[in-house]
Amino acid sequence: MFDNSRRAFIAINDGAEVCLIPRMANRHGLITGATGTGKTVTLQTLAETFSDMGVPVFAADMKGDLSGVAKTGGNKESVAKRVDQYNLQEKGFEYKPFPVRFWDVFGEQGHPVRTTVTSMGPLLLERLLDLNDTQGAILSMAFRIADDNNLLLVDLKDLRKMLQFMGDNRTQFTTRYGNISPASIGAIQRGLMRLENEGVDQFFGEPELEITDFIQTEQGKGVINILAADKLMNSPRVYTTFLLWLLDDLYETLPEVGDLEKPKLVFFFDEAHLLFNDMPAALLEKVEQIVRLIRSKGVGVYFCTQNPADIPQSILGQLGNRVQHALRAYTPNDQKAVRVAANTFRSNPAFDTGEAITQLNTGEALVSFLDEKGAPQMVERTNILPPQGQIGPLTVGERDQLIRSSLIYGVYEKLIDRESAFEILSEKQELLEEERRLAAEEKERIRQQKDAQKAALEEEKAKRTAARQRKADQGFLGDILTQVGKSTQRQISNELGRTITRSIFGALFGKK
Repeated sequence: MFDNSRRAFIAINDGAEVCLIPRMANRHGLITGATGTGKTVTLQTLAETFSDMGVPVFAADMKGDLSGVAKTGGNKESVAKRVDQYNLQEKGFEYKPFPVRFWDVFGEQGHPVRTTVTSMGPLLLERLLDLNDTQGAILSMAFRIADDNNLLLVDLKDLRKMLQFMGDNRTQFTTRYGNISPASIGAIQRGLMRLENEGVDQFFGEPELEITDFIQTEQGKGVINILAADKLMNSPRVYTTFLLWLLDDLYETLPEVGDLEKPKLVFFFDEAHLLFNDMPAALLEKVEQIVRLIRSKGVGVYFCTQNPADIPQSILGQLGNRVQHALRAYTPNDQKAVRVAANTFRSNPAFDTGEAITQLNTGEALVSFLDEKGAPQMVERTNILPPQGQIGPLTVGERDQLIRSSLIYGVYEKLIDRESAFEILSEKQELLEEERRLAAEEKERIRQQKDAQKAALEEEKAKRTAARQRKADQGFLGDILTQVGKSTQRQISNELGRTITRSIFGALFGKK
């Protein structure tokens, strides 16, 4: 906030400024505290601070409150009192709006966000579908078969068709890829149907999000990218998997840049405790790797949750910049959580950290940022500076106006459905069905031909049998009558022939 080129003014303590060093902002951070203690306002203050630095920001908006950052602040009496209390206007504080870009998986409160099934990959999709190990192996097999056959998996109908194709032809894949269980395919198909019922199928498709559209500035200020998450939060697993995909895409897309003077992007991961609930070991290892290495690509990741204990130790140790709001200690478990939170700070001899955590008022926080050398500073009890933008949501009309005036409006709004696995396999299935139909018709023709030949043979056999039967019925007398008949017929024929001959020669020689 204010002049943030060298030190970003975040909080104040008895008139002393508590600042975040921009060069250390990509060493990640943590914002913790109980519900209603001021975490969202702190997130907004930090987002505005980074925007003033020229650093783009991504943050999920759980209740729509964060959207107010796009509008000039000063709408809260408590904010005005704090500004006056610490003479912040003399230090450069001013109410102002910030450049904002709205996003929404469902395309209702922002630009649609889409990716392809292929881009998400089997590991994240396995978490999204809540599959067991066997079902996950079948899903990975589907990706492998699709890749080996140059089949692009764009949306969920592509994946459904791929699984159906595997099930219908599983015998031909078994020797190369392993056994394919129809029961596992059925379980995956049911999971895909559940996602469709939740509307998550809208997330898969094209045009696919260009992750660099998050890394934009306007008039020297970093654009604050806000994801509408109120509807998405109805499916926590979908929400966390979506954010993981974004982090993974950033990690895979951005080049190595080393330590910059300020981050290229700051990514806030709100409700982070949902991320690590029942997370498979393989996925946790991938998250640890991303958090460890993405800082060299200029990205700072800030987790927001209720307690530091929500974050695995392997990741918690990498979060250098800390803001701790109040925690309540009513039960033994609460007291244990307070001790865990206190132990994550470098202690200050001026006060007891654990005791201070339980006494903080709304808007107060214990703060410890990294110093110039990257070491954590002593924890300070501070008041977080109020936001310069509006606290609270925009109206629907104000949000729609900002969406339509965005430079990327129209880029992601229209869904593209190009030829992919569904179309290719459907066509192949139609050809196979046509071949089966023609083969069946040829088989029927051959059968009918054989039946006709058999009928003719049986008819000829019946005739011969009937002739033999008639002969047997006539006996010896019948043979004589037959011979007599034949002899008489010959005589008549011979006599008729002589008569005709005489008539002809008589006419020629004048004899009667």
